[in-house]
Amino acid sequence: MRPGVFLAACALVLCLCAGAAQAFVLEDSQGRIHRLADYKGRWVLVNVWATWCAPCLEEIPELVALAEARSDIQVIGMAIDWQDRAQVLQFAEGMFVNYPIVLGRREQAQAIGEMRGLPTSFIFDTEGKPAARHTGALTRQQVERLMDRRQPHPLPSPQNGEGGNTRRR
Repeated sequence: MRPGVFLAACALVLCLCAGAAQAFVLEDSQGRIHRLADYKGRWVLVNVWATWCAPCLEEIPELVALAEARSDIQVIGMAIDWQDRAQVLQFAEGMFVNYPIVLGRREQAQAIGEMRGLPTSFIFDTEGKPAARHTGALTRQQVERLMDRRQPHPLPSPQNGEGGNTRRR
């Protein structure tokens, strides 16, 4: 086999494996199943957190506000490093979490993507493709900027006096 063909085949296998790792199926604390494929047409943010993680506590109200304000994104929280199911659910209730909570394990989170610390958020676009991975506290504004940047924008219309520059951002 020629080296170029071999390298192309390896790259294809890596891409297919990476895509498969992110095509998650998660069961939340209410017994509902969440598949990435089920949210086609909506953004998906999987937020991995723990009750002992201070930046996670800062981030949760931002994600609650995001989930409340926007119907074009599904937020899913994945609690890891937990011992007591009731404690995690009581904690989430006390933080007014309005999105599904998965009682997960690090291995499940790592199957979605690489984690370098907590909190880690995996964001998928409306086609289910990875759009971003963020380690550290995330704000609603950061997520909305990403979503707005990735949305298709119509080109300016010369009739509106906006002609001349047809670059997309």
